[in-house]
Amino acid sequence: MSAVNPSTALAQVLVDTLVRLGVRHAVLCPGSRSSALAYALAAADPQPAAAGKPGLRLHVRIDERTAGFLALGLAKETGVPAVVVTTSGTAVANLHPAVLEAAHAGVPLIVLSADRPHELRGTGANQTTDQVKLFGDAVRLFAEIPAPDALTGQERAWRNTLSRAVAAALGTLGGRPGPVQVNVGFREPLIPDDEDPHDEDPPFLPPDPDAVPPPGLTRVRNAGAGEPVWLPDGPRTVVLAGDGAGPVAAEVAAGGGWPLLAEPSSGARRGQLAVGPYRLLLDRPGLGADIERVVVFGRPTLSRPVSRLLARPDVEVVVVSPRPDWSDAAGRAALVVPAARSVREHPDLAPPAGPDDPRGDWLDWLDRWLAADRVAAAAVDAVLDAEEAAGRCCGPLIARELAAALGPGEVLVAGASNSVRDLDLAARPFPEPAPALEAVVVLANRGLAGIDGTLSTACGVALARAADGRPLPVRALLGDLTFVHDASGLLSGPAERRPQVQVVLLDDDGGGIFGLLEPGARAGRGPGDEAVFERVFATPSGADLPALCAAVGAAYTSVGDPAGLRRALAEPASGVSVLHLRVDRQDHRALAGRIADAVRSALDAAGL
Repeated sequence: MSAVNPSTALAQVLVDTLVRLGVRHAVLCPGSRSSALAYALAAADPQPAAAGKPGLRLHVRIDERTAGFLALGLAKETGVPAVVVTTSGTAVANLHPAVLEAAHAGVPLIVLSADRPHELRGTGANQTTDQVKLFGDAVRLFAEIPAPDALTGQERAWRNTLSRAVAAALGTLGGRPGPVQVNVGFREPLIPDDEDPHDEDPPFLPPDPDAVPPPGLTRVRNAGAGEPVWLPDGPRTVVLAGDGAGPVAAEVAAGGGWPLLAEPSSGARRGQLAVGPYRLLLDRPGLGADIERVVVFGRPTLSRPVSRLLARPDVEVVVVSPRPDWSDAAGRAALVVPAARSVREHPDLAPPAGPDDPRGDWLDWLDRWLAADRVAAAAVDAVLDAEEAAGRCCGPLIARELAAALGPGEVLVAGASNSVRDLDLAARPFPEPAPALEAVVVLANRGLAGIDGTLSTACGVALARAADGRPLPVRALLGDLTFVHDASGLLSGPAERRPQVQVVLLDDDGGGIFGLLEPGARAGRGPGDEAVFERVFATPSGADLPALCAAVGAAYTSVGDPAGLRRALAEPASGVSVLHLRVDRQDHRALAGRIADAVRSALDAAGL
């Protein structure tokens, strides 16, 4: 694609992706802004001279309203999404009747609307209007591809967007086929350059289930009738459980004999295969560096090592999600399925186990991860024990102690900033609950990962549990900014039921997470950097937290050290109470470095 201009490249990639995803009919209305798409569609059209050549059969109409209904008929007959392509302006609006019919009839239809670059919106530019979500709730999905300026690795994102659009149109996940709109910006030049090789075969290739798809192109499979897709044996695999993954992630890991990398709020961070400080192992040779396949459940959002893993070109990503808005931030998922199991669990397909296993090293792979987990967890514990011995209090240490104090059936609500990450690093996975006992539950607002509303969420969980006859208090772990942000959530009127919530409040007087990010690395490099960091990132509030607790009716206890926390957690809790611990924000970055160094040294010494 480097030999063509950005608009031409974008159009060719979009048409090529549609072909690879099985789309076979496109209806085009003439227009200027859609010129690049017109050339690409014409090149892909299987003319008689190229019989048997894969491509989109192109149909050209001059009226967008009739074009929309022509595409509707094509989709009705084939059951495959048909594409209708228009230029910008009123051309797109003329598709509305067909879009509404497709929405109510459940017909898969893809509107590919060409648009002006975003900077021309609202300027009075010719044939420019707001095409964003023009069809409102009638479409199953709206997506937008901005006009590209240069060819710098955007192809993956373009293919990923169309993969989601085709899946949404088909209702492959979610069961609601219907229309979708993909609004595509094009910047001049809108036609191929003179030197572009138009007379050569374009890069349209037949779908090949055995071939490695281009990055960003995702195949979505409906398991059908509740049957799982059986994941083949072979690649060195890990199961990654993000927020809301549920216990099925742990079941799949156990069935395949695969290491389980589970975030605290995944609902799967338990059992013998769960790896605690996994994020410190993902760059390790022989461990994370050797991963060949990741099976993803839920929404993994906590750590950059995980993001780097999912973006690696040498790793196959399989997403298991029944939702049409599956999680694939890197755009590298090769396969999305609503349910999956390991082929090792299949009564007929399972390979032999033990020494005759043709795979040979799968047990070594699992054993290596579990051994590394033991070594790394011990190294993390040693650093945290040293912090306590030195009289220092820190987030990972408090998170470890709180998690260890949780009993069967208890719920912990974690703040979305440092608190849930401290749990992810330092808290050991929970054991499988004994028969007739409920598992420990960890919750966090990771949908958008904001700090707002955390206390109110914890109160809602507590009130719901009390209404169901489960009066155990809900515990919450959060920082001072999260607490101040939602302290009013602890207020309730005299006629209202009071929740049973115990808050473990880590007070570092500011946004401690920024000390671990790029602004924290820059602070102190030059004159005034530290002051700027404190003002615009750390944002210390200086709030009188004991007075704030009194104002909202929360029982307040100042806790001086982890031992005091352990004693306080062992005492019965009632109503709304706050255990307040002060920590040193200035040491966050150095502590993270000490933990990483200790884990690295321990693994080196163990030969892992």
